[in-house]
Amino acid sequence: MSASAGAGPLAGLPLLEDLPPIEGRRVLVRVDFNVPLVRHGDAGEAEVGDDFRIRAALPTLEWLQSKGASVTACTHLGRPKGKVDPRFDVAPVRSRLAELASGVGLMANLRFDPGEESGDPAFVEKLVDGFDAYVNDAFGSSHRAHASIVGPPAHLPSAAGRLLAREVEVLGGLLAAPARPFVAVVGGAKVADKLGVLRSLLEKVDTLIVGGGMSYTFLAAQGHSVGRSLLDANSVGECRDLVEEAGSRLVLPTDLLALGPGGTIGQGSDGTGEASVVGADVPDEFEGVDMGPQTRDEFAQALKGARTVFWNGPVGAFEDDRFDGGTRVVAEALVGSGAFTVVGGGDTVAALDKFGLADRVSFVSTGGGASLELLEHGDLPGLEALRGAANAPGRGT
Repeated sequence: MSASAGAGPLAGLPLLEDLPPIEGRRVLVRVDFNVPLVRHGDAGEAEVGDDFRIRAALPTLEWLQSKGASVTACTHLGRPKGKVDPRFDVAPVRSRLAELASGVGLMANLRFDPGEESGDPAFVEKLVDGFDAYVNDAFGSSHRAHASIVGPPAHLPSAAGRLLAREVEVLGGLLAAPARPFVAVVGGAKVADKLGVLRSLLEKVDTLIVGGGMSYTFLAAQGHSVGRSLLDANSVGECRDLVEEAGSRLVLPTDLLALGPGGTIGQGSDGTGEASVVGADVPDEFEGVDMGPQTRDEFAQALKGARTVFWNGPVGAFEDDRFDGGTRVVAEALVGSGAFTVVGGGDTVAALDKFGLADRVSFVSTGGGASLELLEHGDLPGLEALRGAANAPGRGT
């Protein structure tokens, strides 16, 4: 059904059904196959370590093929910085794609050309040469104004793929009309990157839970000592303002698990040192690594009875088995809440996978950064470009 059929998050966005007939035509599909690679042996032969993002694009690729189109995908992989780098060759991705979607081609890594990240018009023209239509199914990259994201809709009939459309529908629904109570959990390390979305979420949620590395800057804003914990001194003032504006709607840690002097955070069981439960103040030379038992209970209680939950970012160093308790409690409370649950990508998905809970979440976004950008601004460069395509609903071609 065309996006022109109704309002809501998809209004004005061309969908696959808005493309002109594509039988016998060549279609370029921008996908996000920036997947982890696992290397084996002395030769360093690589294979795809997690094909979730490839499988997520299959409904779009299969639909296009079912309509008789010749389909070529394009993606970035890693950060080769505008030059050919064998470490980021897409050959392993191409091999896995061939197993999952026979007949779909895959171009070389887009970021091997500096024109991709700079949005060079000449690179766009080279990219679309010989194609009859364009589909953007790379939600995880659509917050970047890169050539392959914003350029093709100005040249070709264009559409949002199934994955991109579903992401917009779900995340846009959180902005428009979430079932209440609406609770957001935001963790992770970089508070400066998330201040904008925190401020935006505070306008929409009933409760905002902040944990993880970014919470120490909030605790510092409240006057607590944070020891060696992660701290963004430049953001303390803005965090203090948010604390004052939010009042009781903002839930912060009240006790913490702190790693002693000389201790290290590891993967699995590789870490060293002893950790202790402390209050909201972290002693000198100690580092906050997880939420304490009281905070875990408070976070779980805040999620109880929620009807909509958005979660982005772990609330502790979950990669170390000693410090995954806080994130595990949040994950279990989230899936046990009975709410409509939306999880931003990246480390949050990795945590759910670790705890075996990913299949109990209502919707897992393929884009951590993109999901936050959409929630903060209500739009993305990739979506804006698609709505400007000549075949977009309301433009009349």
